[in-house]
Amino acid sequence: MKHHLTSLLALAATTVIAEAGTPAPSPEIAAATEAPWITPLVDIRLRYEFADVDGLDPSHALTIRERLGFKTKAWHGFSLLAEGEFTQAIVDDYYGGAPGVDPNDVRNSFINDPENAELNQAYLQYTGFDTTVKIGRQRIIYDNAAFIGNVGWRQNEQTYDAVSLSNTSIPGLTLNYSYVDQVNRVFGEDATGIFENAPGEIHLFNASYTGIKGVTLGGYIYDMSFDDGVTVGWDNQTYGVSGKGTVAGLTLYGELAYQDEAGPLNNEEGLYAHFNVTKAFGTQSLVVGVEHLDAGVQTPLCTVHVFNGYADATDARRINGTHGGLTDTYVSYMVPIFCGIKWTNAVHLFGDNAISNDLGFGVDSVLAKKFDDHFTAIGKLGYFDTSDALYKSTTRVSVELNYTF
Repeated sequence: MKHHLTSLLALAATTVIAEAGTPAPSPEIAAATEAPWITPLVDIRLRYEFADVDGLDPSHALTIRERLGFKTKAWHGFSLLAEGEFTQAIVDDYYGGAPGVDPNDVRNSFINDPENAELNQAYLQYTGFDTTVKIGRQRIIYDNAAFIGNVGWRQNEQTYDAVSLSNTSIPGLTLNYSYVDQVNRVFGEDATGIFENAPGEIHLFNASYTGIKGVTLGGYIYDMSFDDGVTVGWDNQTYGVSGKGTVAGLTLYGELAYQDEAGPLNNEEGLYAHFNVTKAFGTQSLVVGVEHLDAGVQTPLCTVHVFNGYADATDARRINGTHGGLTDTYVSYMVPIFCGIKWTNAVHLFGDNAISNDLGFGVDSVLAKKFDDHFTAIGKLGYFDTSDALYKSTTRVSVELNYTF
């Protein structure tokens, strides 16, 4: 009798709970689980970098960069973000990469991380009606950053004084537009001459479509006009399309663009092309690709460190179009080794406009370890060897620790 009574009471209790649903939390608990009105932003990077550029003295840089700021909770769709960026050189035996910056010994190999303190981002954002609008200094990255990026590898990132819009009203389609009136470059506020922050009138149109399963299509129009006297020769109009998809276990990527007003005198035109194939083997991956810029094609707002090897030996001529054509045929292989460390190695063979002409070769090796949601460690080697008069053989080695909160 006692056993039956216990069973009935348990059944009744279960039924009541099921009908009533989960009890509502108290007002105090509900308030505690809401997003705070102000969230701090902390991003700290400690890096040692060694650079040896042919014809210059070897350099050693131990720098620490802090990004400190806050973002607010959205109120009726409006929110605010503000962030400062501060770089200090603990060991300053290097050239900061531009006149006017510190350190500034031009006999040393360049490492473009000068000491600096500036406003990195500060923008008002509105989100509503499938649209996000940002007004102010902000980070802008489109696609793989081959034309529009933030140069996030350097301690002082590239940001934009801009009005930007992103709309997703049509399922699968993202439309982006940015009007930029100044590019805040990696050399900081103290740089002079052609290395200063770059004012201008820049219109960036970018679109991507993911409505086809397993396929991403993209297109862009970038119209760049810069003020005379600072970035002479950077003006260009670039029109491009891209596609990415998976076929027979292979991930295929292709991008093709046409650039008008290319070259340092803006009197050239040329094609940009990038194709690669990625094959995954469990946790390992192999990438084979080729990227080509016709003579004079320039990418002044590109995250150049991502392309053409980590020695950064071709960056300057890629930015301003003063190359005679640049072709990078590359193979990259990533394998996890131990303790969650990923090891990536790459080989680059460089040619000019004729593609087959030998401009040199490069080797990259990267070790990356993500400890948790806050700490990441990265070690990099970049080597570039050439006998071409336009370029310098270069070796770069870096070790860094990143903390984000």
